[in-house]
Amino acid sequence: MLIFENIRLGLSSIRANKMRSFLTMLGMIIGISSVIAIVSLGDTMRSVVANEYKNVGLGLAYMYINPPDDTYGDNTYFTTADAEKLKEAMGDDLAYVGFNQSLRKDMTVGRRTKTLYVTGLAENPTAMKNLKIIYGRMLSDKDFQEKRHHIVLQKETAEGFFGDANAVGKTVKVKLNEDQEEFLVVGVYENQDSALMKALQGGSMEFAYIPESLLVSEDSYNWSLYFVAADANQLDALKSRVTGYIARMKNLDQQYIIMSSASEEMGMIDSMLGSLSAVVGAIAAISLVVGGIGIMNIMLVSVTERTREIGIRKALGATYNNILLQFLVESMVIGIIGGTLGVMLGIGASCIISSMAGWNTVISVWAIVIAVIFSVGIGLFFGIYPARKAALLDPIDALRYE
Repeated sequence: MLIFENIRLGLSSIRANKMRSFLTMLGMIIGISSVIAIVSLGDTMRSVVANEYKNVGLGLAYMYINPPDDTYGDNTYFTTADAEKLKEAMGDDLAYVGFNQSLRKDMTVGRRTKTLYVTGLAENPTAMKNLKIIYGRMLSDKDFQEKRHHIVLQKETAEGFFGDANAVGKTVKVKLNEDQEEFLVVGVYENQDSALMKALQGGSMEFAYIPESLLVSEDSYNWSLYFVAADANQLDALKSRVTGYIARMKNLDQQYIIMSSASEEMGMIDSMLGSLSAVVGAIAAISLVVGGIGIMNIMLVSVTERTREIGIRKALGATYNNILLQFLVESMVIGIIGGTLGVMLGIGASCIISSMAGWNTVISVWAIVIAVIFSVGIGLFFGIYPARKAALLDPIDALRYE
């Protein structure tokens, strides 16, 4: 068939001028690979963020009070009594209510001292923080209710203090207030957060968990209150009920009760990453135009070099459409090969970067499909003028060309 013959001629021309053809494709390769890598890395980061928020729990929400005229008083903070009332009022619809208070504290074992975040967990602690316990157990409701001096350490913390991750049954001292208090290690967990979440949480800072009742007394005040919906799908309806209840409790208008949830934060970050990826990808795509101009340039040179060949073909009966199709197919072959190499390079680059960051690579199939179609389109668009110029050559003038 004629189309396959033209493809064969195009490949022969590319093989005859390997370096020139490669340099012509380079703009396409760089442009396509940049777009694929940027879009794929953007989708990978969005996937990482989504997974992290799923681990945190999409049923998680927190609230604080932004009082009118910025006048703060006793009714603009939350107490342990407020938390208990809210839990009782919402019943089984709430799986967790607490302050999630996290403070930088010094922990000591013998002569070794380390600063880390000590976080308090209320009743039903696994609803708030579902840790991967590798030794011992998680904190229990009784630990909270009886104010037991029990602590769950991060694996790295245990290894740093005791030289062994299995530190269950050993004791550490934590400076909660002015004095150091002794805690019994009841569990050791392994941190499964990604590199991105670790960076957001303070890099290499380690976390330990104790009963919240040891951090927050009945007289304590806290600016925010956290809760977890028993059913994440009912969170929106529950937020409305919680806002109304807190407004009545604090004798404030509902507009002053500010509510935020993990799902809302995830949506904002996802939207931001998606927009950033699209903008940067669009900027990278500009190089595709440069690649297209390169194809047009080399095809014009090819037409000039092959003027006598075109004249001979016309003299032997080749029509305008035959010559036009020959050079269009050749330019499209250059675009397809450049686009294919660009896709492979882009996928490889995104996989390497994701692997270095410890992420699971997400390859955007639609971006690959669009890139391939775009590369064919560029070859076709920028090949039209050189192909038409070749097809319009007068056979007599072409045969006289030196």
